[in-house]
Amino acid sequence: MTDERSERLVRVLDWNKMDIEQKMGFRGGKYTDVNFWLSFFLGGIFWIIFFGGLMTVKTNPAAKFFLERSIMQYWTMYFTLWAVAILLLKWRKLSLQRKALELMVVPHSHDFVLAPATAGDILKRMYDLVDDPKKFVLLNRTERALSNLSNIGLISDVSEILRAQAENDEDQMESSYSIIKGFVWSIPVLGFIGTVFGLSKAIGQFSSVLAVSADVGNLKTSLSNVTSGLSIAFDTTLLSLVAALVVQLLLTAQKKKEEAFLDDCKDYCHAHIISKLRLIQTQPASPNPEPAA
Repeated sequence: MTDERSERLVRVLDWNKMDIEQKMGFRGGKYTDVNFWLSFFLGGIFWIIFFGGLMTVKTNPAAKFFLERSIMQYWTMYFTLWAVAILLLKWRKLSLQRKALELMVVPHSHDFVLAPATAGDILKRMYDLVDDPKKFVLLNRTERALSNLSNIGLISDVSEILRAQAENDEDQMESSYSIIKGFVWSIPVLGFIGTVFGLSKAIGQFSSVLAVSADVGNLKTSLSNVTSGLSIAFDTTLLSLVAALVVQLLLTAQKKKEEAFLDDCKDYCHAHIISKLRLIQTQPASPNPEPAA
């Protein structure tokens, strides 16, 4: 029954072949971090598809909202779709990281004892199952802890190593969102720039309105130019605020998944590493008997 369970749980992981960035010919980022250039190009592809689709229905009022208001609409959508590309890549990379939780690297049987003598066997099994354990959050923690246990033999250090590595992984996860957080800040700024541009255009038209105020026909034309500037001002702000909100919601959802994954890694380490640690003591040598008088 143990063999059947092992066959069901064990999956061989090859990061170089399974990581989405590696498969697309780019250097894969660490853990769930994303390659900058791949996300940049992927965001550009999404942008071309988006505006290419709008060009086919450019007479539609919704299409005009993006195509005819301001150049800021184009930049706002590019940053938005770039952020979406990053989150999609992170989602795929997180799915690969979660597969490490299904590996039976450390035997799950209750009678198994993890000690300096058995740590080397576990490491060998890990290297047989995975091409590069350091590319996986969970396996990197396990490799560091068991290598220390195998080489130094201090059981008391294992918990401290796992705790320190967990903190490093949390910092790594947090830093991987720095670009997207920059987008959440910059997208509304683009909208405000468009707002200032539109208001400036509208205010500039007031002089012509006053100049032709006696001519009703020309007055209507001048007022339409004023309202056009106001339309630019409000529409660019609307798009940027909605886009920033969407990116923030998607970021929060993905970040919550990564935090849940890191919690699962902690639980795995406690259940299958720390709880199985045992100090195997050797029997002390009996003292030499005193020679008979």
